[in-house]
Amino acid sequence: MSTPPELLLHAAETLRRARRAVAFTGAGISVESGIPPFRGPNGLWSRYDPTVLDLNYFFAHPAESWAVIKEIFYDFFGQAQPNPAHQACARLEAAGFLHGVITQNIDNLHQEAGSRRVIEYHGTSRWLTCTACGHRLEARPDLLRELPPKCPRCGGLLKPDFVFFGEAIPAAAQQAAWEETRRADVWLVVGTTGEIYPAALLPTVAKEHGATIIEVNIAPSNYTATVTDIFLQGKASEVCAALAEAVMRAKP
Repeated sequence: MSTPPELLLHAAETLRRARRAVAFTGAGISVESGIPPFRGPNGLWSRYDPTVLDLNYFFAHPAESWAVIKEIFYDFFGQAQPNPAHQACARLEAAGFLHGVITQNIDNLHQEAGSRRVIEYHGTSRWLTCTACGHRLEARPDLLRELPPKCPRCGGLLKPDFVFFGEAIPAAAQQAAWEETRRADVWLVVGTTGEIYPAALLPTVAKEHGATIIEVNIAPSNYTATVTDIFLQGKASEVCAALAEAVMRAKP
């Protein structure tokens, strides 16, 4: 971890004094759980064609899309476990220093770590919805034995509950996330570079409403020189664990 101790303490004190703090997380928080980011030289889209997650392609070629979806999001991602960064967010929330988490990730690792209030901005891979009748059910292995999976109620095509290319952000998540841009006075931004829109706008709008931005990233991002107030450089698991520990041991 390359963050100076005094800067970490400053961030911890900022969190302790916050009236309402939220975490905003991206792919970088889950990398140490074995989940690669989508973009970049080692990202998933360097190995898979992103067209499989285009909404129109999915409906035109459901079997082809589902073969890749199952391999990435259920066979591979399904083995991932929360790391100390997820656990730190849950610990801060349980202690009352974090109101909740807004995540761009669809891997459910924040919930598995113990976070109770999670806004899943891009949806989740944990649930499936029938594109014909709207029935929603958990993504159990038995439903994915035959591809594309069919709705047990009506036989319609099942789709994962995460946002595809060409699909809108879920309305409830959109509303809840934007509400935090007006209400939260401290944002803990972890593992996101600010490249994916409209999610990338959230910390910027929060800053415009007077929020203090604490950023945790392994390298400077699009936020660092524009809206970030405190930049904690290093691996998310190391920095977030150290930050949570500093918050907990600080004197009231």
